[in-house]
Amino acid sequence: MNVHEYQAKELLAGYGVAVPRGRMATDADAAAEAAAELGGPVWVVKAQIHAGGRGKGGGVKVVRSVEKVRETARAMLGMTLVTHQTGPEGRVVQRVYVEDGCDIARELYLGMLVDRAASRITVMASTEGGMEIEEVAATSPEKIHQLAIDPATGLQPFHARRLAFALGFTGQQVRSVSRFVMAMYDAFTDLDASVVEINPLVVTGGGEVLALDAKMNFDDNALFRHEAVLELRDEAEEDPMELEATRHELNYIKLDGNIGCMVNGAGLAMATMDIIKLCGGAPANFLDVGGGATRERVTTAFKLILSDSSVEAILVNIFGGIMRCDVIAEGVVAAAREVSLGVPLVVRLAGTNVDLGKKILEESGLPIVSADDLGDAAEKAVRVAVEGA
Repeated sequence: MNVHEYQAKELLAGYGVAVPRGRMATDADAAAEAAAELGGPVWVVKAQIHAGGRGKGGGVKVVRSVEKVRETARAMLGMTLVTHQTGPEGRVVQRVYVEDGCDIARELYLGMLVDRAASRITVMASTEGGMEIEEVAATSPEKIHQLAIDPATGLQPFHARRLAFALGFTGQQVRSVSRFVMAMYDAFTDLDASVVEINPLVVTGGGEVLALDAKMNFDDNALFRHEAVLELRDEAEEDPMELEATRHELNYIKLDGNIGCMVNGAGLAMATMDIIKLCGGAPANFLDVGGGATRERVTTAFKLILSDSSVEAILVNIFGGIMRCDVIAEGVVAAAREVSLGVPLVVRLAGTNVDLGKKILEESGLPIVSADDLGDAAEKAVRVAVEGA
């Protein structure tokens, strides 16, 4: 789960991370009132969407009067902000963040994430703040400092000092940066975050260290422990189909291809997408119905796939272990009849009650293409998608 910048800053500030003062607003008058409360003389008006690159897209403006804050907020609210992370469709701005201006002397990068390969929280720091960390990694990898934290000890003060030295700090600033890093780590671990990114981390003209921007992502599987974090969820920023899938306990991620996939088991789903790509096709989604899916859940999953206008063929790939093939077949038939199936459907079933499942599909009267194995299923799905297009 993602949160907005202003929400991330509120959470981090609660752990002692230094952030500039700011106020969120949903209309121009409220933005002007926020600026008046902050006092100026310089403010920054920031569009709040769940995507990076806002500045390049016109979503971050420095202004020097309360009236200009009002005008800028009025122009931003309701605009469709397009960045490299939103895609060409962009995101509609529904709120802005009015923040104190800042005298920036240096811009740095500081991030924490769960490194799956190392099975550890890894801290990343760079002197190249304000740039995308992927760009820095590609052009100047030597400027990225990484530190994997042993879970048995956690982040220690000497780790934080090492990072401070790597970023070029000296004297009393080392202590300030160390406190900042330790507070950031406490927030990361206590809140079960998956990513915390401060870009840029700035040093002001007066030597103060501040999080000028903040991004936080959270482990969805741990949200039951954090009701306060869950309340920050902004459903308007989420993909409608992914949101609907969550409500039905389906694991769904929309992709850019044209072959819809319905599979039971995350590993099998990834293998299915890989084989579709190997056969020259492109999956339209990742969808895992789970091992204990009901007929109703399968029906919902099928409808979800068909609601994607880019889908030109559907591949159902089920290995019946806990999940019975006849339940899948019943759900597929029920959904196809309810929504008037208009794209080719390829089904591969194997495992528990496979013969009964195939019988249900055969007697349904639906134009279903049967497949013997996964390779055969992928080849047929790619072929019928091309023929259907």
